[in-house]
Amino acid sequence: MTDPTGYSKPQIRLHWIVALLIVPQFVLHDGISAAWRALRQGQEFAFDPLVPLHVAGGLLIAALAVWRIALRSRRPAPPLPEGEHPALKFAAKVTHGGLYALLLGLPLSGAAAWFGGVEAAGDAHEVMKTLLLVLVALHVAGALFHQFVLKDGLMLRMKRPAP
Repeated sequence: MTDPTGYSKPQIRLHWIVALLIVPQFVLHDGISAAWRALRQGQEFAFDPLVPLHVAGGLLIAALAVWRIALRSRRPAPPLPEGEHPALKFAAKVTHGGLYALLLGLPLSGAAAWFGGVEAAGDAHEVMKTLLLVLVALHVAGALFHQFVLKDGLMLRMKRPAP
């Protein structure tokens, strides 16, 4: 199989859908954080609609990440531009691998904490949340670096599907 020149339409759509779903997970996490603290301390807490939304969002992100990984196993990522510095290739590989791992690990740890009462999973969830923010920032910075400094058209791969 030859390397594709870009991503497919489903890969592009899944990328942007997951990106959009991640934002409210961070912005609207106060409800589940307060409920988790109350739960850990054995206190009652009032129903907050943000709690089931956070849980559903996490489960949806996990399902979409699995779908994306399945698509990627059939159609790998296109190669980076010719002449890409090895350090940038390594950073891209680590960042993307970390993003996929966290898109699965965060919902799993959140589910283990929330539904299973596993405190260590809740603690891991908090650490992974910070790691996800760092990797998303690196991913965005890398894309912007390619767009505005290297001007190599790399971002077009996530805008227009390739055959």
